[in-house]
Formats: sequence, structure tokens, C-alpha cells
Amino acid sequence: MAHKTDIEIARAACKKPIRDIGASLGIPEAHLVPYGHDKAKVSADFIRSLGDRPNGKLILVTAVNPTPAGEGKTTTTVGLGDGLNRIGKRAAICIREASLGPCFGMKGGAAGGGFAQVVPMEEMNLHFTGDFHAITAAHNLLAAMIDNHIYWGNALEIDQRRVVWRRVMDMNDRALRDMVTSLGGVANGFPRQTGFDITVASEVMAILCLARDLDDLQRRLGDIIVGYTRDRAPVFCRDIKADGAMTVLLKEAMQPNLVQTLEHTPAFVHGGPFANIAHGCNSVVATTTALKLADYVVTEAGFGADLGAEKFMNIKCRKAGLAPAVVVIVATVRAMKMNGGVAKADLGAEDVAAVTAGCANLGRHIENMSGFGVPVVVAINHFATDTDAEIAALQAYVAHQDSTAILCRHWEKGGAGAEELARRVAEIADAGAADFTPLYPDDMPLFEKIETIAKRIYRADGVQAAPAIRDQLRAWEQAGHGNLPVCMAKTQYSFSTDPALRGAPTGFTVPLREVRLSAGAGFVVAICGEIMTMPGLPRMPAAETIGLNDLGQIEGLF
Repeated sequence: MAHKTDIEIARAACKKPIRDIGASLGIPEAHLVPYGHDKAKVSADFIRSLGDRPNGKLILVTAVNPTPAGEGKTTTTVGLGDGLNRIGKRAAICIREASLGPCFGMKGGAAGGGFAQVVPMEEMNLHFTGDFHAITAAHNLLAAMIDNHIYWGNALEIDQRRVVWRRVMDMNDRALRDMVTSLGGVANGFPRQTGFDITVASEVMAILCLARDLDDLQRRLGDIIVGYTRDRAPVFCRDIKADGAMTVLLKEAMQPNLVQTLEHTPAFVHGGPFANIAHGCNSVVATTTALKLADYVVTEAGFGADLGAEKFMNIKCRKAGLAPAVVVIVATVRAMKMNGGVAKADLGAEDVAAVTAGCANLGRHIENMSGFGVPVVVAINHFATDTDAEIAALQAYVAHQDSTAILCRHWEKGGAGAEELARRVAEIADAGAADFTPLYPDDMPLFEKIETIAKRIYRADGVQAAPAIRDQLRAWEQAGHGNLPVCMAKTQYSFSTDPALRGAPTGFTVPLREVRLSAGAGFVVAICGEIMTMPGLPRMPAAETIGLNDLGQIEGLF
């Protein structure tokens, strides 16, 4: 019998009214701002009222480096949340919103899969509650006001060659990466070179995901550096007087979205920075709200643990005062085989030796996460082609790493397939063994922070950086930004900056191509190797197979 597709399963879901999901967490209906019957925003007034409540236990789900074989990080996040509720725990999940770019490109949706999904799946993967559109509008309002200020006399004496605020859109469009604006004569302003990034790379996205409330949001927006004068003095968003209007545009977007899983576990879906070019975590507001309302909160960080989890620990937890009780690393037999050198076309054949060889990638992630002082559990996301011998080899390897690998069948069975994982995670969380410590102190020099991540997380020999980049970092330190954490932008497919280097490579250096100061978000972005902040579409984009069927239903989303 053919398996139902993700979208068929989502379409058949028996959803509860969103007021019932809110009630299960103790959120009064009056404090839910409904978007239809199955999704709502949680009011800022209600969130403010939760301040004195104790926090539940925070569980981070991360993964090995992604491969074309698939890992299932969001699917595992959902399955674990459902599993915890099945064993009698009060659990909620926190995930990011989906970007339209990857939905129509090659990644697909971001709502889980099989019987471990968040619904409504179609809306979540498309416009949802409009948060990304609001972020795009706020970002581009600032861009328009910068050029407008220059057009009307440039009282701030902005050097047009040093405007660093680009524009954004929530779509993969390589044609917009580099461009010249204001062509066409005097009436259109002063021509200058600029370009577009994807919305999820916007500093406004990062700010929304790290801000505590609207006041903090406006302060951070005001702190954005938009450019420099001819004598290199920074020009801030508040100098352009755009921070108030941007906050107005983001007022509703700051409120977390509440939806549900197929098994009615409450799910906060809010914010969506990519982990290969931004910090890769859902919003601090959503996570802290969930921790006040549930005893266990399962959240995820994007891509492999070398990117999303590192940033979750060093940026989000550091800035929000959070500490995870357990880290779950998702791995698959298929991904281990690919890391062990097996081609995607050959993954169906048993190859225990390749599984064992590929486990070096997983082992490094286990070591890295344990280095933060947090207990680690491995979740083996089961595929039908996995053999008993391959699963046993993976479990044996993890046992030698002083951890446990638990086989999970949540894609096939929903929460029932993740009960064993849920019991183990709850047991560890309740034991309170975590002693979380970030990787580096605030007062470490910026270049040393980059080196520390490269050497201790990626296992690189060092970092290559031109003198101009080192000078820029020192200048930011002298300007008072030295205490900021660093946000590494690099390929997700490898510990190195070469996406073809799978497994656990050594003997490489990390080329530091560019650094950007996100003063509002509160971090320095280190762009390593060939990483794009505006992706392109693949040769055959997913958009080619997305459309409406004869019943008016969406087909092709997955």
C-alpha cells in the first residue's frame, strides 16, 4: 500500500479549534488573536503577565550535517513533543516559520513530515500570519528612507559608497544579488551599487527573534548601522528616524503564533532566520512564553549542530538567559551511509561498514554538544530501508561515545513512535545534570571568538583573514562592540567551508571572506567561504510542480 504524502496527511488532520489549544496551556480566549479557526497570535499583554512563573525544561533538537538523504529534525521535534504528551507530560514545541524561497526552491516546507507534522501545513509554508511580509516591509522601509534622506540633501552626510543596508525579499532570486539603483536621471536619486538578501537573512528578522518586547524591539531597530559618513562615523537607523515606523509595522509580527501538531500538541511557530547565514533559532519571545506555560519545551535549531545549535548556545541562550536541559541530535542510517561515502542512489543496499565510517560526523557533533555541559541523546529517525544490522552499528557507535541512540518511528506512527525517546529525554531533564556554559566569554576579542568556533566546533587548523578584516574587527572593538557574540555564515553541508567534505574532516582552514556588524541584533556576522545571503533557484525548482487541483486544493507542497 502506498504511503500517504505529507500534504495528504495534513489535509486529513482533525484539528481542534485554536481556542482549545490555547486553553490546554491556560491561555484565555480573550488573549488569542485568531487568524481563522486553527491559528492565532498570543497577545503581548498575556505574555507580560507570565513574568513571575517558573520555567519548564528546555530541550534542543539538532542534527548531523544535512545530506540529500534527509535527517528529519523538525519531524523529530514534533514527534518528541507528541511523545512527551503521550507519556503524560505537559509539553509544547517551538519551531521557526518557513521561508517562501526554499518552499519554491529545493528544501520544501518546514512543518515536519509523515504523522509528525504541525498543521495547518499549507498556510504555515506559505503566507501564514504575514510575519515575513511585515519583516520585509519594515526592512525595505528603512532602505527607502536612507535613499530618500540622501536625495533630499543628505543632512547626515552619508557616504553613498558606504551604505551597508541592502534590500530584502522572501524569495530565491540570484538576479538581485548585486545591482545598481536610482538609474534614470536626477529625479530618481543618486545611482549606487547595492543588492538584495533573502528576508530570513535580514537583521530585522534577527532582531525580531531576539527582542524581549516592543520597547526592546524599537531600541534594537534604532541600533542598526545603515552606513557610514566620509570620516567613517556610523549612521544609525534612529538617525534616519525610521525605528518608530518600523516598530509599528512589526507590532503584530512580534506576537508569537500558536498552532498545533496532528496530535494537538501546542506549537509556537515564530520567526525564521536561516542557520547558515543567520542565527537559525525561533524567537526568544515564543520560547520564553512556552517555557512559562509548559513543563517541557522542545525547540530546534537549524541545519547541523555545528551551525544552528552552536548559535542557539552562544547567541540565543547567552542573550536570553536560557539553558537547555538536554540536546537531542537527530541522525539517520541513510545520512551515516552518505557520510561514509555511499552515493544517494545506492542507499537502499545494506552497508554496515559505511554506517560505521559515517558515524564520525555524528561523533564530532556529540563531542561538541557535550562540550557545552549539556547531556546528549541521539534520535535515530527510522527509514523503511534501514536494516537491523545498520541500526545496531549506529547504536553501538553512540554507546562508545557515552551516549544513547534511540530508534524513533514518529514519521510512521506519530507520538507513539517517539515514546521511548520522550521517556529518556524527560528522565535526563528531570535529573538536572546539565551545567550549561557558552563556548567563549563575552570579553574575548572578536577574531579569537571566530577562531574558537572554527577550531573547537569545526576542528579547523585556523582561520584565514585578510589584514583589512582583522582591522575592521579591531575597529568595532574600539567602538564598543567587542562583547558581542559572533554569528558564523558558512555551508551547512560540512564542518569545513567545502560542501563536498562530508564526515569529520581535518587539516583545513576556514577562509573568512567578510564580516558584517549587526549592532541591532547584537552580533557580528562572519561570512566564511562561498556562502550566499541571497540563494538562487535550482535547475528544476519545486515551484514547477506546485499548483491547485480540480478541488481547489494545493498540490506539490511537501
